[in-house]
Amino acid sequence: MAKRVPYLFPPTVMALKAFGEDLKLARLRRDISLKMMSERTSLSVVTLTQIEKGSPSVSLGNYMQVLFVLGMDQKIRQVAADDQLGRKLQDLNLTLRKRASKREDV
Repeated sequence: MAKRVPYLFPPTVMALKAFGEDLKLARLRRDISLKMMSERTSLSVVTLTQIEKGSPSVSLGNYMQVLFVLGMDQKIRQVAADDQLGRKLQDLNLTLRKRASKREDV
């Protein structure tokens, strides 16, 4: 059965390719060969090559395994940590009261 590769918008494809290239450069800066990375991640050399090409068919878990070996796994948490757009959208949906609610004096 053939793998289904999702259709991605061109900017997403370019971002994945850049991410893969960044991972490759990080591996080379650490002087880690593909074979050594394969042993450390338990991924095949073919899968690692696909990751470094930015393939969308490789699972996020495999990308995370590479980030872990490179010591960069904590940086992934920063991606959605400060969701400014989401907060602005949430604030737009808040209802504003024109006056305070009535309280009964006890």
